[in-house]
Amino acid sequence: MGSTETNNWTLWVRVRTVRCVVKPNLLIVMSDQHVPHASGAYGDTVVRTPTLDSLAARGTTFDAAYCNSPICVPSRAAMATGRYVHQTGNYDNASPYTGTEAASWGHRVEAAGIPLVTIGKLHYRGVADDTGFSDQRLPLHVRGGTGDLFHCLRDAQPPAPQLRGAVVGTARGESDYTRQDRSVAEAAVAWLTDEAPRDRAWAAKVSLVTPHYPFTVPGEYLDLYADIEPPEPLRSDPADWDRHPAVDFYRRSCGLDLPLTAEETRRSLRHYFGLVSFMDAQLGMVLRALVATGQAENTIVLYVSDHGELMGTDGTWFKGTMNERSVRIPMILAGPGVAEGERCGTPVSLVDVFPTVLDALGIASAKADADLPGRSLLELARRGTDPRRTVFSEFHSANSASGGFMVRYGSWKYEYHVGFPERLFDLAADPDELHDRAADPAAADALERGRKELLAICDPVAVDAEVRADQRRRIAEYGGIEAVLAKPLMTHSPTGA
Repeated sequence: MGSTETNNWTLWVRVRTVRCVVKPNLLIVMSDQHVPHASGAYGDTVVRTPTLDSLAARGTTFDAAYCNSPICVPSRAAMATGRYVHQTGNYDNASPYTGTEAASWGHRVEAAGIPLVTIGKLHYRGVADDTGFSDQRLPLHVRGGTGDLFHCLRDAQPPAPQLRGAVVGTARGESDYTRQDRSVAEAAVAWLTDEAPRDRAWAAKVSLVTPHYPFTVPGEYLDLYADIEPPEPLRSDPADWDRHPAVDFYRRSCGLDLPLTAEETRRSLRHYFGLVSFMDAQLGMVLRALVATGQAENTIVLYVSDHGELMGTDGTWFKGTMNERSVRIPMILAGPGVAEGERCGTPVSLVDVFPTVLDALGIASAKADADLPGRSLLELARRGTDPRRTVFSEFHSANSASGGFMVRYGSWKYEYHVGFPERLFDLAADPDELHDRAADPAAADALERGRKELLAICDPVAVDAEVRADQRRRIAEYGGIEAVLAKPLMTHSPTGA
């Protein structure tokens, strides 16, 4: 076991419980494209995540946490505003949050006079916008203030073999993303050490860009998996692939309809695992600074990711489907008032972050927040598992032929893709989604409830039409489809944008 890993395993020293003299601080750490299936905290025995495992041991782990849209820009807008992307119009990676769509929790924190800093990726339009986050350090926003209009093309989009290249293009070393995350972790440590107030509560959001590809991994983290045989992805044999039309379209669009070789898959998984361990180590640096500065016992820590990673499931990679490995996210909460070593099965999502921030910092809700769909994770954790709660996700971006919608309620998951067959899975009995129960008479009640839960949130057909009209408008304003296609396709956001 290398020195980096050893240091992370011994991250958290047991601190004595003391009466807080100020309200707790709040530290949110967000990674990019981390699926809970790739962490020890969620039961994986291959991927080494000692920091997350330790955080889970001293907090509450949410076992049914979801993003509200499995792609970067919409997911981060939903987390900022506490609203669904069909409500705010942040549909795709070319419709970044500007601060005008709805107030963010940052607006509420700054209005309350509480020091707030963000360090790292935000993926909004730009630093000049009033998004509620005035103190942005090392921010990563969309390219050119518009993002990638390729995401608006949808069924007019040509195949993108570059995405296949992003999967197989593995390397050993440093990338812009690993260098960015090292800088972000160092900046967070410096802020906690030198600037974080000690006499009043503060809030900070630290956002890492790994384990999002490029699959270029520093040697010490790649070497952790040199002698490990990665588990075979779910349904890796093309004969077993999920053939739902929405999944088929996604696979073709990403240039993945020709399966990767077994060796390409193993190599890509090892590199993804290495990036997960690298990200875990950067998180470890930040949390050790909390301990070293005496702030750990008075700081609520929330770890989340913006979406998952398909990791070769059905021959697919990245995100953008309603598969569990795309929409599920890790969510771990620890600190004052949070039960240690507990697990909560209540369905939760990123829109719950907004009310969590207000609850953690003692900020009263504004009238405009009365219709927010989220609940405080602190409250939900205290109440234990509530199977009656429903959470929602939607997708309207690249590599999708039609709008995709999902609701999770209890153990059931209902999917609706406009123009395609509906789907239903019982995740308690079938966590790998091997058996679609939509046509099963024995599941008729669960299917009907799924339809009702979705319609209570939105009319999917109407939303799909509205989104497509907005995307066509933006393409036309840019100069048409040919103008969009003339731009180089981005496989990930450049750190220099």
